[in-house]
Amino acid sequence: MASIYKDIPIDAPADHVWDALRDFGALHTRLVPGFVTDTQLDGDVRTVTFANGTVARETLVDCDDKRQRLVYAITSERLKQHSASAQVFAEGDGRCRMVWIADVLPHEVAPYMDAQMDLGAAAMQAALARSAKSAA
Repeated sequence: MASIYKDIPIDAPADHVWDALRDFGALHTRLVPGFVTDTQLDGDVRTVTFANGTVARETLVDCDDKRQRLVYAITSERLKQHSASAQVFAEGDGRCRMVWIADVLPHEVAPYMDAQMDLGAAAMQAALARSAKSAA
C-alpha cells in the first residue's frame, strides 16, 4: 500500500483550521475553495467534485474534536483501498500545521493522489490564512 504524507504549515490558529476541517460538507466553501468546486452531503457521505472534473464519494469514518483529527475513506471502482486522516496541531503565534495522510491501493494511483494532495494543500493554506485574517 502506498502512503502519502503531507505536513502542511498554515498561517491560521488551530481552532480556526479545525472548525473548517470538521465541517465535512463545506470543502468547496471553507477548506479548499477552487480545488473543490462542489460538495454534496448525504448523512456521513459527501460527494466531492474537484476542479479537474473528478468526482469522489467520501465517507466520514471519525471526527475527533479532542484530537482535532478527521478520518475519511473513498470508495470507487478504480481504488482497492483509500483511507485518509487529517489532524491539526497548534504551533503558537496564531499558526498551526495539518498532517494529512492517505493510504491508497493500487500503487499506480499514488503519484496522481500525491499531486492532487499538493494542490489541495496549497488551496487550504491560502483559504485558511485568508479566512483567519478576515475573522481577526
